[in-house]
Amino acid sequence: MATIVIIDDEVELAAALGAFFERTGHQVVRAHTGEDGIDACLRVRPDLVLLDLKLPDVQGFELLERLQPDQRVVIMVTAHGDIPLAVEAMRRGAENFLTKPVELPHLGVAAERALEKARLREMNRHLLERRGARTTALLGPSPAMRELAHQIELLATAERTTVLLIGETGTGKGRAAEAIHASSPRASRPFVELSCAGLSAAALEAELFGHEAGSTAATRERKLGLFEVADGGTLFLDEIGALDAAIQPKLLKVMEGKSFRRMGGTQDITADVRVIAATNRDLASEVVEERFREDLYYRLSVMPVHLPPLRARAREDMLDLIARSLEELHVQLPESPVELSEGALDQLLRYSWPGNVRELRNVLERAMIVGRGARKIGTEHLPPEVRNATGAGVERHVPKSLEEVERAHIERTLRAHNDNRTRAAKELGISRATLINKIRGYGLERR
Repeated sequence: MATIVIIDDEVELAAALGAFFERTGHQVVRAHTGEDGIDACLRVRPDLVLLDLKLPDVQGFELLERLQPDQRVVIMVTAHGDIPLAVEAMRRGAENFLTKPVELPHLGVAAERALEKARLREMNRHLLERRGARTTALLGPSPAMRELAHQIELLATAERTTVLLIGETGTGKGRAAEAIHASSPRASRPFVELSCAGLSAAALEAELFGHEAGSTAATRERKLGLFEVADGGTLFLDEIGALDAAIQPKLLKVMEGKSFRRMGGTQDITADVRVIAATNRDLASEVVEERFREDLYYRLSVMPVHLPPLRARAREDMLDLIARSLEELHVQLPESPVELSEGALDQLLRYSWPGNVRELRNVLERAMIVGRGARKIGTEHLPPEVRNATGAGVERHVPKSLEEVERAHIERTLRAHNDNRTRAAKELGISRATLINKIRGYGLERR
């Protein structure tokens, strides 16, 4: 639902236009003079302004200029339409120029385009505000991501609990593992990482447990395993679903007994190591197919954490991630643009990101390099698959409780009625007393 201010001295026309937008679910505020229109814009901060060129107290072009510092999206309307006037309106910052009598279907199309531009402009403003600011959450500012970040913070304090990070490739499982370690009592001890993919059983055993000199014809020196190296710290086992079947019982034994032997060794070695594992596979299905040990699966999944793909994250989370990525990349590419055009931002938000965070970072880095010398990163600097994204099939669903949905709906309704609780309660179909109790319960008194 958008907020639209109509500034037109023709009362009947303003009422008709207002009724048209109200039928499509938008909030409408009408003003019949320029000064009243400015007051309305300051009061409700509209997404779109419909501005008549001829007003009783001020010229529409003058009012248009007064609206520009706040970057309001404006459609100008006049009964005296001609090409020079339209060109002048667009030059001064109007989004569109319509002549009276206004055809409502034409107005509807023009308004939707203008509202889309307003939405992108607002998101770009938030993006610029976030760049340079320390993020308040590991994954993003939405309620769902804040809850996930809180879960990760709790896991960090439980330093002996095994963690299983589950998510598609590139969703940030490695960064989450580092965050858990860095916030834990083990932070001063080593954080050691090993990918289990593509390694033979012998190579994995040597990496994890080390070997004694002469244990094979090719081993002339003693090698410390990663469990020894990570003693007192954290061992992050990425792609745990690819762990060779011959190593799975040995990993389970060291996790349960806290001791192991090097290859070719006879002495038990004790290591106090927290294991964090990550996978993009369905390990439960791997257990059913007998490709993964059931007892190891249950040992690893004491605290499973699901990291959602980018296509399932809220727009605010995407904006936060884009801002942080641009800030980090700017250190490496200081002469490249770090501001996005509205078109480029729109395409980044439309794309489904099969490679998730890793792909997003690669795309931004490429765009910064290609766009070197430009003031902003434009759509022309994006790779074709992102530049041509339509958003079809992209599902930005973030799980929410009924309380979260109700709180957001009440807040939107209050905003639509300028915090008039009586009118808001009537629209919500509840008593004013019930609404007041919900406002208190959801902490909305500060509105």
